[in-house]
Parts: sequence; C-alpha cells; structure tokens
Amino acid sequence: MDPNPRTFPILSYVMSRLPSLTSKTPTPTDIELFDIEQPHSPPHSQIVSQMPNLTDPQLLASMGRAISDVCQARSVLNLIGHRPTHEEVDHAKAKLLQIEAQLSRQLEGIVLLARPPEIEIHGWRAHQAEKEKQCREEAEKEKRVWKSLLQLDEMHEAYEKLLKDSEKRLVTMYESAGDGDGDGDVVGGGGDEVNEEVVGILQEAYGKGMERIDLSNRKLKLLPEAFGRVPGLLVLDVSANQLLAIPDSIARLENLEELNLSSNLLESLPDSIGLLQRLKLLNVSGNKLTALPDTICQCRSLVELDASFNNLSYLPTNIGYELPNLKKLMIQLNKIRSLPSSICELESLCYLDAHFNELHGLPIAIGRLTNLEVLNLSSNFTDLKELPETFGELTNLRELDLSNNQIHALPDTFGCLDNLTKLNLEQNPIELPPVEIVNQGVQAIKTFMAKRWIDMLVEEERKSNQEMHEQVEGGWLTRSTSWLKNVSGNVVGYLGTAVGSPMLPKSPKDAYLDQQL
Repeated sequence: MDPNPRTFPILSYVMSRLPSLTSKTPTPTDIELFDIEQPHSPPHSQIVSQMPNLTDPQLLASMGRAISDVCQARSVLNLIGHRPTHEEVDHAKAKLLQIEAQLSRQLEGIVLLARPPEIEIHGWRAHQAEKEKQCREEAEKEKRVWKSLLQLDEMHEAYEKLLKDSEKRLVTMYESAGDGDGDGDVVGGGGDEVNEEVVGILQEAYGKGMERIDLSNRKLKLLPEAFGRVPGLLVLDVSANQLLAIPDSIARLENLEELNLSSNLLESLPDSIGLLQRLKLLNVSGNKLTALPDTICQCRSLVELDASFNNLSYLPTNIGYELPNLKKLMIQLNKIRSLPSSICELESLCYLDAHFNELHGLPIAIGRLTNLEVLNLSSNFTDLKELPETFGELTNLRELDLSNNQIHALPDTFGCLDNLTKLNLEQNPIELPPVEIVNQGVQAIKTFMAKRWIDMLVEEERKSNQEMHEQVEGGWLTRSTSWLKNVSGNVVGYLGTAVGSPMLPKSPKDAYLDQQL
C-alpha cells in the first residue's frame, strides 16, 4: 500500500515527514498512515542530499496538502485488502466468461422449449420471461464475487496511477519553488545528435552484416526503426541509456540471441518481443517495468532472463509452461507478491533469485524444480512466513538464502536436501530447529531435521501397525463372540426342545430344569 521509495522518492519522503509538521502529538492513526519506512528502502538522506529544499517546512506543508488524496486512497485500500495476484485476476476473468457462456445456453434452451398445448401463448411467454429473469439473477449473483475481485484490482491499479501523478505533481512543485539541480532534464542533452550517430552505426552494420552492436552509455532517448534492417544481428546492447520505449521493429531481428535493455527508463516492452524465437539472453533490469508482456513466453529459446530492479508485481501466468530451456531467472528488487504455479514446470531452472520482493509464500509444487541449485528468497521481510513441505524435494539445491524473513520453522522434509552446503537463516524468528542447532551450521541443521523426519516416519509406522493389530484383534473377538452366541443359542434351543417334547412326559426334575433354563 505504501509508496515505494525507489519509485516515488519525493512522495515517500513527504508522507514519512508529515507528522513532524503538526503541533499535536501524532496519533496511532497518523503513525500508521505516514510511517512508510521499510527495512529495504534507501535512506531518505539520499533524496534530501539531491533535493535539499525538501527540508523547508513551508514547502513540505504545501506538498502534504497536495497529496491528501493519496493518503485517503491508501487508507481505503488498507481497509479492503491487498491487491489480487495476476493468477487470481486471470481466474476471475475466466470464471466470468464461463458464467456468461452458461447463461447464454440456458437462455437459448428457454427460447427453444416447446409450448405445452394446454398453456395459452401469453401465459407461456410470461412463464419464459420469469424463467429468463431467474437465470439472469442467479448468474449475476454468481458473478458478483468475481466482479468484486476485479474491481479491487482496478482500485489498486488506479492507486498506482495516483501515485505516479502525485510524484509528478511534487516534482513540479519543487521545481517551481526554485530548485535548480537540473534533475528534471533527465533525458535531455544532445539526443538528436546522438540519434544521427546511431543511425550511421546501424547503416554500417547493415552494409557489413555485423553480428554485434554496442550502443550502451550514449544517452539515447529512442531507437530508430533502422534496427529492423540488420537481420543478421546476434547481440544488441543498448544498456545504460534513457530509452522510454522499444520499437516494434525489433521483432525483425529474427536471429537475435542476446538483448541487453538494462538501466533505461522503460515502463513496458512491446508485445512483438515474443517473435524473437532465437533469443537466449534477455536483460531488462533497472527499468520501470510494471509487468512483462505475456508474449515473452513465446521466446522458447530463452535460457537467462533478468528482470530485476523494476516495479513488477507479478510474472506472466504461463511462464513455466512455455520456457522449457530457462536456466536462470532473476526477479529480485521488485514488488512480486506471489509466483505463478506454472513456475514449478521450469524443469531446466538452476538459478532463481527472488530476494527483496513481497512474497507471501511459494507454490505448493515447488519441489518439482529438481534441477534448482541456487535459490535466494531473502528480504521478503514480514511477508514470507513458511515454506511448503515439498521443499525437501529440491534434491540438487546447493545454496539457499532465507535471511530477513519471518520463518518460524523449517519444513519437516528439510533434512532431505542432501546437496545443500550453503544456508543463510539470519534475521528469522526460527524455533525449529532450535537456535543452538542453527548456530552450529548447515550440516547440523540437516542432521537434526533428517533425524526428526525419520523419527516421525517411525512413529507413523508404529501407529499404523498398532491400528492394524487392533483391527485384527477386534475382528477375532467379534467372530468369537458371534460363535459363542450361536453355540449357546443352539444348546438352549436343543435343551428347550428336548425338555418340552410331547413324546417324553416331564418328571419333577425335568420340570425344575426347564424352569431354570
């Protein structure tokens, strides 16, 4: 809910300083509203050193009044809950389509239903209208929950836009107040001259059939369409520039194997990037991406994907189903709340770095990543609290970083990680295994958890055997009791018949025995 200090530095700073401008003692509500310091946020001294006028109380007060709408929106979102995951949104949309399709079939059935001869035409039409109304009401009731989820996602989307607009508004206010540090001209400076130079480089590349082009660190603001005229290009590096967009013509580089777009100002990637069928390495780190296009899943040759240090809140839903060759995935320093379940299908994945995110957990089937060797889940802070039991199936895992989370216990299967040699559990409230075991290192932890797992299996087997034994004994006792009842019944019946037989007159002794029986 809070503005990310990396993305909205001025807004984050102003909101964190608002209570200090009031003469009254801040209330708990104020503290909750404005205390957005995060353990992984950069120090506010950095933004103050770049924009020293932010310490002016009058300017800060004016900025505070200008972002009152942000504070109100944040309070509302805190009440109604976190933003749904990308998978949940996709599922809700699919359910709505399914309900609509079912409703269409029902309405069609009502229209085609034959009218009984005993019912007049007007009465039949009224009956059909009533049935149609019932179907629509039931469908609307069923759609309500899915619509509310989509509305919640839209509210969060609107909040993100509000944050962006507010940050721009604060920048304008600061500049109009007399700041002259030149930060506003972040993409300026000789752009046209540089572009002409780039066009010349590309023309030369086309004429000579060059396979590698390095345009990094040239203050580029855009890439010319001439890119599509170098079909033999294998490697393109345009990192450390000021690019705001990538042209669709990049899709013509059908032989491209490596593309470095890192450290630019990109807020999105073109859908046409999915046409780069031979792309093996894609680096889009250090941009302002809020999402990766779904078409990126069509880059089936992709071996390494670096999308770190962006504003991603989710990954494409089908990323695991479509990238069978992906070995290295870096998504650290984002705002990802959950990993799609399809990520468990990345059978070739060896390296996964997801630290500094907002992960609430891992998919249940994470153990299917049997080739995974390095996993970094550190610094998800208060969000990451547990690991699934299938975690122990990551049998090739060598390095694991779980530091700076809220994990209380390792999964019972943790001792199955035979190849684990490097483990970081710092800054976790670990209770299982005990602290004294944790302090002895990774081997002691594995031994403790393995012994605990074996003891659990032995105890489970003992209980199972005991239950089986009790069932056998119970069955024997039931059969024995039934047999005794049958025998005693037959004896009594026999004696009763014999004693009461009309062929033998009863003696006084027989009458006494009959009475006793």
